Amino acid sequence: MPSAQPAPTAAPRAPAAPSPAAKAADAPLLRTLAERVREARARRGMTRRILARDSGVSERYLAQLESGQGNASVLVLEQVAQALGLPVAELLREPSPRAAELALITQFLSRLPAHRLAEVRAQLQREHGADGAQRRLRVALVGLRGAGKSTLGARLARARRVPFIELDREVEREAGTGLSEVFLLYGQAGYRRLERRALETVLDTHGACVIATGGSIVSEPATYERLLSACFTVWLRAAPEEHMARVVAQGDTRPMAGNTEAMEDLKRILDNRAALYGQADATVDTAGRTPRQSLRDLAGAVGA
Repeated sequence: MPSAQPAPTAAPRAPAAPSPAAKAADAPLLRTLAERVREARARRGMTRRILARDSGVSERYLAQLESGQGNASVLVLEQVAQALGLPVAELLREPSPRAAELALITQFLSRLPAHRLAEVRAQLQREHGADGAQRRLRVALVGLRGAGKSTLGARLARARRVPFIELDREVEREAGTGLSEVFLLYGQAGYRRLERRALETVLDTHGACVIATGGSIVSEPATYERLLSACFTVWLRAAPEEHMARVVAQGDTRPMAGNTEAMEDLKRILDNRAALYGQADATVDTAGRTPRQSLRDLAGAVGA
């Protein structure tokens, strides 16, 4: 007797195409998502190619996502968020499970005009942070690569007779390998963890020093807040063209490798970080200045 044949399985039905009404309802969310991915990538100085490599999501799909055309699944969003070092909720801005007091403070601050926020932060720092005189013993330099942080930082440290510390070298010490390997092995999120650990080690070890930070440290709120509260911070600022020229002169084009729109990316990064760099205690413009002139400006900004 022939064996019974299993009943044929119905082919899976393709999902119904979204109705025009559904598409219209999704459009604002997709536009918002696109904007937040672009902003997060710019703050971290990541090209789309690097984000594609770290997230495992194709450059083509990321381009769709950043143009508001990609209706990403939750898993894809998670991959992108992890590569950016963010929780998925940050991309979607879902309500976070923060304490009620913190939520109220956030609402209060959101109503303040932009020029008052720096004043409020400075007041909180004075009342609840480290003593001002103590903070001035540690000088931290922030800004994009090519601003002169290493050159001026080393000279300022010699003048003040304190150690000069490049935070990226401390990250390499923590990881036991070079920066390029750190990014290959751990990605952006791993680098951020090592950066925070390295900063805490430096602060615990040195009561007085000059620190040259990585250009993207301002993109990590907790790490940047720690730097601002423990150090007298100075933004070394220059024009995008000068940043690029100095980096190329050093023979180091890592963030822009293979990118034909390097200058546009650099300008976008600077625009997105300007407000964050502007939270520093002082700003020194190195554009069109010799190292000696910039050092004099920096010493004047830092004070005795």
